[in-house]
Amino acid sequence: MSTYDRIYDVVRQIPKGQVATYGQIAELSDLVGKARLVGYALFQIDTPSSDIPWHRVINAKGEISYSPLRRGADYLQRSLLEQEGITFSVDGKVNLRQFRWQPRSLGN
Repeated sequence: MSTYDRIYDVVRQIPKGQVATYGQIAELSDLVGKARLVGYALFQIDTPSSDIPWHRVINAKGEISYSPLRRGADYLQRSLLEQEGITFSVDGKVNLRQFRWQPRSLGN
């Protein structure tokens, strides 16, 4: 299994209405300290046809990582999260205490 496939397997387990951080996904994928690699992997996803809930991964500050390279997908990300009931503060942050995924173990 490739590194990206390990990342995608973990991301697929994030439940609707919850989020995880890039660093959290890295740790759960046995890639401690490689949060950027998670970002690179998620950037490669063909979002319209994928079953990977890429939009549920945000940064450690509880924010969407905006970038012009994402060609508007960051605004789509916020919309998809809001459709799942995730709320944002006035400064654009998700309350990680409320919405952060806390897996007991992978596969649950």
